[in-house]
Amino acid sequence: MGKYIIYCLFYFIPIALSAFVEQETDSRGTPVPQMWLKEVSFEVTRTSLRNALSDFSRQSGLYLNFTDSIIPDDYNISINEKNIPAIKILQKILQNTGLEFIVSQSQQIILVISQKKQNKARNTTYTISGFIVDAQTGEVLSGADVSVKDIFTGTSSNIYGFYSLTLPAGDYTLEYSYLGYSSQTVKVNLDKNIRRSVELTGGVLTADTITVTANSEEDFLKSTEVGTIRLSPKELKTTPVLFGEQDILKALHLLPGVTLTREGDSGFNVRGGDSDQNLVLLDEAPVYNAFHFFGFLSVFNSDAVKDFKLIKGPAPPKYGGKLSSVLDIQMNEGNYKEYNGNISIGSIFSRFRLEGPIKKDKSSFIISGRRTYADVFVRLLGPDDVKNSALYFYDFNIKTNYRASQTDRVYLSGYFGQDVLDINDVLSNNWGNQTATLRWNHVFNQKLFLNSSLILSNFSYNIKVDEDDSEDENSVEVKNRITAVTLKEDYQYYLNTHNTFDFGLQLTSYSFLPGDFSATGNGAFYLQIGKRKAREIAAYSAHEWQATDLLKLNYGLRYSYFLIDGRGDFYDFSDVTDVPSIDFHDQESAGYGGFEPRITANYQLNATTNYKFGYARNYQNIHMISKSTPGTPLDVWQPSSSRLKPQYSDQVSVGYFRNLRHNTYNLSLELFYKSLRNQVDFKNGAEILTSTLFESNLVYGTGYAYGIELLIRRKFGKLTGWLGYSLSKTRRKFEEINQGKSFPPKFDRTHDFSIVTSYRLNDRWTLAANWVYFTGNAMTIPYGKYAVNGQIIEAYSERNAYRMPAYHRLDFSCTYTMKKGHTWNFSLYNAYGRKNAYAILMETDSSGPEKLSLFSFVPSLSFNYNF
Repeated sequence: MGKYIIYCLFYFIPIALSAFVEQETDSRGTPVPQMWLKEVSFEVTRTSLRNALSDFSRQSGLYLNFTDSIIPDDYNISINEKNIPAIKILQKILQNTGLEFIVSQSQQIILVISQKKQNKARNTTYTISGFIVDAQTGEVLSGADVSVKDIFTGTSSNIYGFYSLTLPAGDYTLEYSYLGYSSQTVKVNLDKNIRRSVELTGGVLTADTITVTANSEEDFLKSTEVGTIRLSPKELKTTPVLFGEQDILKALHLLPGVTLTREGDSGFNVRGGDSDQNLVLLDEAPVYNAFHFFGFLSVFNSDAVKDFKLIKGPAPPKYGGKLSSVLDIQMNEGNYKEYNGNISIGSIFSRFRLEGPIKKDKSSFIISGRRTYADVFVRLLGPDDVKNSALYFYDFNIKTNYRASQTDRVYLSGYFGQDVLDINDVLSNNWGNQTATLRWNHVFNQKLFLNSSLILSNFSYNIKVDEDDSEDENSVEVKNRITAVTLKEDYQYYLNTHNTFDFGLQLTSYSFLPGDFSATGNGAFYLQIGKRKAREIAAYSAHEWQATDLLKLNYGLRYSYFLIDGRGDFYDFSDVTDVPSIDFHDQESAGYGGFEPRITANYQLNATTNYKFGYARNYQNIHMISKSTPGTPLDVWQPSSSRLKPQYSDQVSVGYFRNLRHNTYNLSLELFYKSLRNQVDFKNGAEILTSTLFESNLVYGTGYAYGIELLIRRKFGKLTGWLGYSLSKTRRKFEEINQGKSFPPKFDRTHDFSIVTSYRLNDRWTLAANWVYFTGNAMTIPYGKYAVNGQIIEAYSERNAYRMPAYHRLDFSCTYTMKKGHTWNFSLYNAYGRKNAYAILMETDSSGPEKLSLFSFVPSLSFNYNF
């Protein structure tokens, strides 16, 4: 019996005592393996958590299991312990790190995020933000895509390269991507606000890089933008063009929904709107006359342009002032890393570009210019009677940028361009634009971004005619000018991945001088007509909302108020007969205001297909008064007045969008309807060039346009380009014109078809071709003649009742790239010599109308030298 009692004491007493002794367990109550209870010594001083865990494992001989991404980088560990259980040392290491350990069924120790931290993460969000830039140049990348792979959400960088993404606390894998660049994947432990800027490396768009760049094309489906197309000069680098000069505005003619007025012109009309209804911005500065050489070339030097966006459909509320479209052009910033440049010698002009860092990675500059030089050859080789003549134009772009801090950036950019036409010191005709933009970007915090802009825009022309004789010098000079100074404040607030807010304020002061006339000699006089000042204030707010996984909305409201200064020249048009009486006097200021609602929606049907809808109202208070073809210096800009009412439009657009063959192709099919009110035209027989009282010759009416547009685009592989087609109808109606019946404007285009292709044979040779076809322009022609008092009078048909012949043309180019990146480009405009009608001349004899053709074969050769 005693033996059994002793046995029971030795067996049960340790068990009973163990109930009163603390047993080591993990955070979830599972007992720790016996080996983790052995005593060890451990010492580290200001060591990172990752290194401390590594030293612990090595010194203790025990192995830890964990995922590297959960280890915080901002903890420094200092421990000095001797002869204590290993598990106690591990507990000290993990203290306040948000990590804990658990014991698996196989008796392994695994580090995990603590349950307390996980519960807190469900109710806590943090923001990761920063800038996305080009790794080679340091320039920001606008529209770069930031995708969160774990939860299939994301955002895009704004036009200044800034992005902000707010997510619940946790571990994520972010992918940064941009078209033409290699994507970059980053793992993030989001347990606090993080500022992370990313540099992406550019690549070549070849077939084997489709998987790298295709993610950027997902934005084609995710965006709520309707009727919006983005292009870059790089995409147009090999496109065959007139005179061998890459021209942004001519590239627009190759897109559905955009028409040109006449062959060779850079002017454009969008979805049935007049040319003055396009808002053209260069670094946010309005450009009022975007043409050189009487409209044949645009003022935008491709070497100075970074990218551009054309909005044909409903525009976001931050844009305003025009009815039909927005062409938003961004200038290059300049290389922050190294100096480089290029010199290009072409058929009719040469270009240069120089850029580089002022202080590496801190500030940069770019200077770019171009000039024609036909006048140089005329003066050297031409006849004596024209050697004193000049016909040339030039453009000069400059921009500098300064990164003052991580939260502040300053940009200063300017453009100066001029056309000069002097004929033997008898006729002088000069016109040009000047713009300047000072911008300050400020990041208030992880979610709030501000862009402040001070903008100057000016367009003017000066025509002077001299008549020299032995007795007196007679001259006549005519001037015209419009100047605008604008202050803008644009805010972006990134609430979370489902909600982004844009809001801002814009103040603009205008100065108009439609006519400044002076003469010297026998008939000396001086007169200013129509000088006026006006001010405009606009405020807007917009909300982009991911309503559901399938539905995304962007809606907002813009309000603008236009105030005409009462001081100036105003005319009394009451009891107007042939010529109105002029009543120079001051009148009370008048103003026009209106709300402009905007909304676009994106419904994603599946991973490759979605539908989009948009509606917008727009007001326009600045009107171009001209009977000439757009692009000439005779355009006169007039503000709204008591007689000249603001134009306004309503546009509805719906579209079907789809990615095909793994995002290799984008397909868009859009339908639109646009109504136009308070449209402006001239009375029949109006002579605007001989009348300074513009408003007396104007009539006011309505209009509409509708159509369907198809665009299939390929941006990857050796073969790139697009196919575009539009079917549309445009009409105008004025009580005083065409007997009150509606008629098509000159630019009405029923059918418009284009194919744009570029094929990269190898690293040296690239071939490109365009083919276009469209319905001829509408025109008015005389159908007969009659005599009145011995004078022959022509009888005209209804307004624009006839059509010019259909237009079609093939262009071809070949580009050879040398080892150091220098290029030779040969272009052939109108490759099969089609004699398209530039104008129809009505002969006075019985021979009938005669077709005037401007261009046949137009070859050009250019060389581009990089340094």
